[in-house]
Amino acid sequence: MGRRLDKTMIQKGVEIPNTFRMKVKADCFVEYDSEKALTDIDFDALPKPLFHIGSGSNLLFTGDFHGTILHSGIKSVDTSSAADGVVEATVGSGVVFDDLCEWAACQGLWGLENLSHIPGEVGASAVQNIGAYGVEVKDIISAVRCFDIRERKFVEFSVEDCAYGYRDSAFKHRPAKERYIVTAVKFRLSTQARPRLDYGHLRSAVEAVCVKNSGRRDSEPVNLDELTPALVRQVVTEIRKGKLPEPAEIGSAGSFFKNPVVDKSVFEEILKSRQEEFGADASVPHYPAGEDQVKIPAAWLIEQCGWKGRIHKGAAVYEKQPLVIINHSGHALPSDILELESLIIDSVRSRFGIILRPEVDHL
Repeated sequence: MGRRLDKTMIQKGVEIPNTFRMKVKADCFVEYDSEKALTDIDFDALPKPLFHIGSGSNLLFTGDFHGTILHSGIKSVDTSSAADGVVEATVGSGVVFDDLCEWAACQGLWGLENLSHIPGEVGASAVQNIGAYGVEVKDIISAVRCFDIRERKFVEFSVEDCAYGYRDSAFKHRPAKERYIVTAVKFRLSTQARPRLDYGHLRSAVEAVCVKNSGRRDSEPVNLDELTPALVRQVVTEIRKGKLPEPAEIGSAGSFFKNPVVDKSVFEEILKSRQEEFGADASVPHYPAGEDQVKIPAAWLIEQCGWKGRIHKGAAVYEKQPLVIINHSGHALPSDILELESLIIDSVRSRFGIILRPEVDHL
């Protein structure tokens, strides 16, 4: 077999791939397929600013990008075993994240199954700290390998160095944002069963599939020791497909807003007001988020303000999941999305006194 050539592709004035399906162009688009190809790039000669994307799944381009968009085509997966059933997978930043979840599940490796069917690529997952169903990707990452543009060398950051927070990391902020390019992510997976099912209705959905597959009656207990990461992945994928639009069919950037974390006193005021309006049995969905703090689902807040399914120009709030703003017409302008975002924020702030923050990056 011949040696694979390291390649870099540089294009001028091309359309930027993005799941919102916005018709926007970059002055320059650069894609590389290896670390060696990345080191060969003359960054000083590229139009500024530089911005690195995955599949464009968590982005709203507010217009043409007057600079350089970079994209990784590094698709390697290397594994090594450690003690106590731990398997470390070093994964190229250009690997599709859901492909990695599928691979891990097929190998019987635990850790990534709750994050199944999240769009995007591995490098972007580590930058964004993606999460779903009680798991954040930082829970599975052990290190992130990057190219230092300034020093022109590769460095490795421990998960502690990445300064992870809710949908946040050091890589989303200066100076790291402008200095480092993620080339690989190291994940700590496990051969030992470690299901995490206590977020939302995931446990009941998994139990229902177990009952169906085994032929038990609903009244019979389910032995969760029989679970596999593939089964949990199957359930998570079905749930997500049932309430989120497929990017190939409807343009969106996935969850548009972060779930707000508020003081417990703010939550109690909202609950009190709701019970006064609807009776003592009325409730407000919430999750503990640290000492004296509560996370309230943004989707619930948006739906209570009457936005579910509403259309604004070429944009709309998705009828199955109000956390998602979609390119309803297929030809929505960035301004359509921005106007709808602003209307939703103003509405939630007016009714609940809570300011929603976008999860989607705006460029």
